[in-house]
Amino acid sequence: MRLTIVGCSGSLAGPSSPASCYLVQAEYEGRTWNLVLDLGNGALGALQRHIDLMAIDAVVLSHLHPDHCLDLCGLYVAQKYRPTPVARARIPVHGPRRTGERLARAYDLTPPDGMDSEFDFREIADRRVVRIGPFTITPHRVNHPVEAYGFRVEAEGKVLAYTGDTDTCDALTPLCHNATLVLTDSAFIDGRDGAQGIHLSGSRAAQAAVDAGGVQRLMLTHIPPWNDPVVCRAQAGAVWPGEVELAEADAVHEI
Repeated sequence: MRLTIVGCSGSLAGPSSPASCYLVQAEYEGRTWNLVLDLGNGALGALQRHIDLMAIDAVVLSHLHPDHCLDLCGLYVAQKYRPTPVARARIPVHGPRRTGERLARAYDLTPPDGMDSEFDFREIADRRVVRIGPFTITPHRVNHPVEAYGFRVEAEGKVLAYTGDTDTCDALTPLCHNATLVLTDSAFIDGRDGAQGIHLSGSRAAQAAVDAGGVQRLMLTHIPPWNDPVVCRAQAGAVWPGEVELAEADAVHEI
């Protein structure tokens, strides 16, 4: 698998990165498959530096906060109005309950059809496996104020564990166990952010990876513009025994 960090800024787009969006690619049946994990505000423009939007095989949304899903409205416009000599198939969009309804409301579309002509909305559920080309994706319900999931993405014998937005919870153990790479929320700073049930800090993210067992790489993401990433990495490094990596926009990683 190949992971491209399209956007990694937490909670809103930052000066050097869009909000959350990750492109996962793998070869299968003679071509490259393109899976988009989250499509937060500002991400659609950056995504076009890496692939043609018409090459997206599926979008998977961890939850329906704007910094993880709102640019689906822009993809709707590209899918509906972009001139093309051939008919476009609907793009599968896997997300929490009422994803289609919520995104149609965001674009002020009239029900009941909404975006259904452009997207094939499919509801995800805890531990219910989704298969997209070479990818096997297992959603894990995580600890956030809204319905939210982390995703265990498996292909070619490798495992990407993406936590989405979460605080510490039991689901992180099966999500991250034996992962090749854990891409984890690290929005909070120990000693400053006391709210519970929203985000991980660097130390709590590292502890979740240690507790899961068998994790090879730890990468922090979803760091808001007001945080110093060096502080987040240092707090994780006090727990994680190896290198703590930081997600950076446009970086490409082989998994």
